[in-house]
Amino acid sequence: MSQEVRVRFAPSPTGGLHIGGVRTALFNYLFARNQGGKMILRIEDTDQNRFVAGAEAYIKNALDWCGIKIDEGPDQGGPFGPYRQSERKDIYQQYALQLVQEDKAYYAFDTDEEINALRERLKAAKVANPTYNAITRSNMKNSLTLSPEEVQARIASGEPYVIRLKVPKKEEIRFNDMIRGWIMVHSSTIDDKVILKSDGMPTYHLANIVDDHLMEITHIIRGEEWLPSAPLHVLLYQYLGWEEEMPRFAHLPLILKPTGSGKLSKRDAQKGGFPIFPLLWKEAGEESVGFREEGYLPSALVNFLALLGWNPGTEQEIFNMEALIKDFSLARVGKAGTKFDIEKAQWFNQQYLKMMTDEEIADIITPDLKKYAPEFSQPATKLVHLMKDRVTFPHEIVSRTTYLFSSPQTFDEKTVKKKWTQESVRVLLDFKSALEGLHDFTSAPIKELFQQVIEKNEVGFGRVMPAVRLAITGLGSGPDLMEIMEIIGKNETIARIEFAVNHLNDRIKVS
Repeated sequence: MSQEVRVRFAPSPTGGLHIGGVRTALFNYLFARNQGGKMILRIEDTDQNRFVAGAEAYIKNALDWCGIKIDEGPDQGGPFGPYRQSERKDIYQQYALQLVQEDKAYYAFDTDEEINALRERLKAAKVANPTYNAITRSNMKNSLTLSPEEVQARIASGEPYVIRLKVPKKEEIRFNDMIRGWIMVHSSTIDDKVILKSDGMPTYHLANIVDDHLMEITHIIRGEEWLPSAPLHVLLYQYLGWEEEMPRFAHLPLILKPTGSGKLSKRDAQKGGFPIFPLLWKEAGEESVGFREEGYLPSALVNFLALLGWNPGTEQEIFNMEALIKDFSLARVGKAGTKFDIEKAQWFNQQYLKMMTDEEIADIITPDLKKYAPEFSQPATKLVHLMKDRVTFPHEIVSRTTYLFSSPQTFDEKTVKKKWTQESVRVLLDFKSALEGLHDFTSAPIKELFQQVIEKNEVGFGRVMPAVRLAITGLGSGPDLMEIMEIIGKNETIARIEFAVNHLNDRIKVS
C-alpha cells in the first residue's frame, strides 16, 4: 500500500449534502493537505432505489463553493477509477464470492416475509437482539442449512438470493480509533449483514471496504454515526486478508442541535430559521435555501465548520483555508458532540465581510442594486463603505438602505415624539439654508458646516442630530448621516428636509 496519505469523501447521491457532510469533507481535506496527501471523491451510488437525479452534481458544486479541492474523482479521473460505485459492480461480486468460497459468507434465500416472521418470533420470545445472526441463521433458508445441491439448484433456477457475512459467534473485534482510542465490540452484538443484494449490487459495507483497499485509502475520517458499523468493517478487512493494510479510523463527533440535545436535523434547522444545506437544494417541489443564498461567505462558513469539533489549542478563531491546513490535526478533534450555534456562524460572516475590500463586496451586491434600485447612479462602493461594518450579510447593504433610493414618506414615531422639537426644527431649517450655499457636497464639508450651525445656535449635537437623521432617512438611527447626504446629493437632501418640516409641522414639540 502507498505510504502517501490518501483520504476519501464518499457521499451517496440521495439528496442534498447536509452541512454535517460538508464538515466531514472539510476535515478529510484539511488532514490530507496537512499531511501532503490526496483527497478523493467517490460517489457511493449502489442504492439505486434512493438515487436522486442532480444530487451528484450538487455535491460537487457544494465542495467547489467551499474551496474543497478534489485530486481524484469522477470528473478528475485518477489511477484507481472508476470513482462511481455503480460502475464497479463486477469488482465487488468477485470478493463476495471469494468470501462464500472461504466459508466467511453465505447465500441466503429468505424472503422479506420470512425475515419479518423471524423478527416477530424473536420479539415474542423477548430476545434482546432480534436479528439474523450467528444464532438465528441456523433456522433460516441459507447455504449453511441447505445442502450444496439444493443451493446450486436454487441459484440455477434464478431464485433471488443475497450474500450475508458469516459473523463469528464469540469473538472480540478491536480497533484503535484516532479520536476515540481503542474500541472493542463482541461479535455477538453484530448481525450477519447483507454484503451483496439480490440485484447483484453490493451494500455499503462491502463496497466501501473493497474500494478503500483498492484505492489505497490510508485514513477513513467519517461521522460518529458510522461508529457502530466499524467493527463489521474491521471483520471484513480480516476476512479478506487485508488486516495489515487496514486504514486508520477517525470518527468525528456529532453536530448537535443548538440546544445540545441530539443530532442536528433538517427539521431543527427549519425550526431555528437557518439553512442545513450549503447551496439551494430543490427536491420533490420543495426548496431549501442554502448558506450561499442566505449570504454566507464560503470562507466564513468553512472557518465556522472547522471549529465544530476541532480545537486549535489557542484563542485564535479566524482561520483562512491556508491557516486551517497548516494547523489542523486529528489529535485536537474531540469526542463529544458540538452544538451548532448559528449566531456564531453569523459572527464569522461579519468578520470575513469586514476583511473584504469595498470593491469585492460591491461586485456581490451589484445585481441586487440593479434589481431594486435601477435608477441609482452612485458607485456601489459608496453603499459598501457606508454599511460594511453594520451588516452580517452582503445583501443587507441594499435591503437596509432603501432610504438612499427613495425619500421617506413615513417617519419613526418614537423619534418624532422625543426629538422633533421647535429647537430642532429651527436648527434644521438653518442647516438647510447653509447647505444651499455649499459647493463641495461631500461628507467632511457637510459635517463641518453642521458643526458651525449647531455652535451658532448654541445647542448640543445630540439634541438636534436625531431630528436631522429623521428628516433625511425617516429613521431614528443608522450609519454616518453626512455620508448619506453625500450619496443622495444636495438637491435631494434639501428637498427631504423641506418635506419633513412640512409633513411634521403640526407635530412640533415645544422645547
